[in-house]
Amino acid sequence: MDERCENGREIDGSESLAESPFTEDRDSVSLTLGEPLLRASTARISTTSQLAIVGSNICPIESLDYEIIENDLFKQDWRSRRKVEIFQYVILKWTLCLFIGLITGVVGFFNNIAVENIAGHKLLLTNNLMLKEKYYQAFAVYVGSNIVLAAAAATLCAYIAPAAAGSGIPEVKAYLNGIDAYSILAPSTLFVKIFGSIFAVAGGFVVGKEGPMVHTGACIASLLGQGGSRKYRLTWKWLRYFKNDRDRRDLITCGAGAGVAAAFRAPVGGVLFALEEAASWWRSALLWRTFFTTAVVAVVLRGFMEFCRGGKCGLFGEGGLIMFEIHTENSAYGTPDLIAIILLGVIGGVLGSLYNYLVDKVLRTYSIINERGPGSKLILVVGVSILTTCVSFGLPWFSQCLPCPSDLDDQCPTVGRSGNYKNFQCPPGHYNDLASLFFNTNDDAIRSLLTSASDKHFQLSSLFIFFGAIYCLGIITYGIAVPSGLFIPVILAGASYGRIIGRLFGSVATLDVSLYALLGAASFLGGTMRMTVSLCVILLELTNNLLMLPLLMLVLLISKSVADIFNKGVYDQIVKMKGLPFMEAHAEPFMRQLVAGGVASGPLITFSGIEKVDNIIHALKTTNHNGFPVIDELPSSNSSELCGLVLRSHLLVLLKEKKFTKQKVSIRSEILRHFKAHDFAKAGSGKGVKLEDLNFNEEEMEMFADLHPITNTSPYTVVESMSLAKAAILFHALGLRHLLVVPKTPGRPPIAGILTRHDFMPEHILGLYPHLNPHK
Repeated sequence: MDERCENGREIDGSESLAESPFTEDRDSVSLTLGEPLLRASTARISTTSQLAIVGSNICPIESLDYEIIENDLFKQDWRSRRKVEIFQYVILKWTLCLFIGLITGVVGFFNNIAVENIAGHKLLLTNNLMLKEKYYQAFAVYVGSNIVLAAAAATLCAYIAPAAAGSGIPEVKAYLNGIDAYSILAPSTLFVKIFGSIFAVAGGFVVGKEGPMVHTGACIASLLGQGGSRKYRLTWKWLRYFKNDRDRRDLITCGAGAGVAAAFRAPVGGVLFALEEAASWWRSALLWRTFFTTAVVAVVLRGFMEFCRGGKCGLFGEGGLIMFEIHTENSAYGTPDLIAIILLGVIGGVLGSLYNYLVDKVLRTYSIINERGPGSKLILVVGVSILTTCVSFGLPWFSQCLPCPSDLDDQCPTVGRSGNYKNFQCPPGHYNDLASLFFNTNDDAIRSLLTSASDKHFQLSSLFIFFGAIYCLGIITYGIAVPSGLFIPVILAGASYGRIIGRLFGSVATLDVSLYALLGAASFLGGTMRMTVSLCVILLELTNNLLMLPLLMLVLLISKSVADIFNKGVYDQIVKMKGLPFMEAHAEPFMRQLVAGGVASGPLITFSGIEKVDNIIHALKTTNHNGFPVIDELPSSNSSELCGLVLRSHLLVLLKEKKFTKQKVSIRSEILRHFKAHDFAKAGSGKGVKLEDLNFNEEEMEMFADLHPITNTSPYTVVESMSLAKAAILFHALGLRHLLVVPKTPGRPPIAGILTRHDFMPEHILGLYPHLNPHK
């Protein structure tokens, strides 16, 4: 585990933490109702924490910068770029999207085939022992296999890549909002996400592989968009174009959509998921590329499925890649059905909001346990695994045996292979309906719940037991140190109570119980995740039943509306709980009462256009700021002007090459000859120049560095009297990392402060103005 996830911290812009040497006491500010805009007279220090929970570990975070750095080097590179290079850049974008789709499709298939075969052989062995009435041996094999698989997943997460724990969707969503943390999209995280997810799902946990697939697709896109690697001599000239946060953001958006497409075989749903839930910035060109990427995934998966027909892939069959086709003769519905569907929506909203509340409480509890170290994480995972195994093995004993349907194409009870009619402890010719749900992969359990009533019968008691068990196990499982998705547990629980409602309304309803199960799954998904359009399309692609579109839309709208009364969506809650400074597209209402100058961080550390090396080194050592204003003194007067903003990473590159002068003179032309724009491009994860690697003698410390060629001469600025709400909307819309605040009146220093992401966080603002009403 990297030490950066233990004690390090990164701070944006001019933010300073309480322990900073620049901390100063705050004056209390009295607020009057008559003032529409409130402004403090003293400089403000951001005290918002710069640490957040990534996966199951606490790591330092920093912001991404989507702004184009218009310094002299960039302008020189842009002017010299030929048409053929621009064409190469466009072609390479589409090529990378193709590779993202291909690799994500292959990984998605590998995940499915691995889970189907590992879980299938485990269940086959257990089932065969049960048929021989060797119940204790069957339980020993079942619990032993699950513990081994759970321990393998937990070991990978706890010791190799803690960032791989959990769903990964909140982290991807935060990254696409402009938040970066070490190892969110690292190669080790990708490796653990793939194999940890396989072990966790095959190990019987009530988790899905869909959330981890979104994270996996984002990791693949990030690695392809690194812009090459000098370490492995992959520094192809064209790849340098992607060494910036803007292009990586677009590729990771495509990767997230590809992950959903690979998980559900839902290419259009993947595009809409990226648009509705993952991305914070969207445009038509990105829509085209995401659609292309998900289409590639769909083609790859279809090709592998054709290859595996006839048992070429072990126990993997057509059902391995989720497709819950619902075939019913009657899709018409009447007034009783509509009443039942409205009830389903309300139930889904209430149960979904309660689910989110309980998940939040469990995550907070688990975070305390996870802080104790990898050993505690491992013990917690094994404990939850034993509990899940005991529940899934023990509860079917309380279910009655049902006779096998007479006109059934499938074998009943299932003998010698994986199937949906488990004999468990029942006599020949009978099956245990509860065991058919618990003793199956999650995909097959959902497929059983979506089976028509004429093909399969479930007792009401079994459905109630299964719903209660899945609901509770899903809550306590999410948050342990294994890759875990929420989609499948939510679909399982929702389909269970949907089928219950269908049975209760069976005498007056027209729709089949399988359709009620689908609508129940939709209502619970809407109540927990608060997505509408993407969920609707994903479910339609999953079930291949377009006739259900109006009812799915209705139940999703109702469940989301009801759940929004109580709390936020599960991913939004997790983002907040993890401490990730997520910026919404809208400003909080109380921000209208504040002005930008009253919240901007300070005091500022500024550089001259030609600065002494010793001063630069001292500023870099004593602060963690990532941006420094550059100010030039006007020779004709005593005033000064704002030259621009220089980034910490650019200063380190300049210092490393030691292009200094003994006199305070400009060497702009020499720097433009020596450096190229791509020398200052963003490096890959953890590969940038570090201050501790630089060494200078006393003579070099007394020399001067010309900062003009690497200074962004056109940073975004706002006047200090602008309302904070307006500044927040501007900051989010432009994807900024630094927003400079300039004075409104002349005769003052040319810059009054800098706004960064943390300055817009409600916790920070309400800390500065404790008497402010956050709801007004």
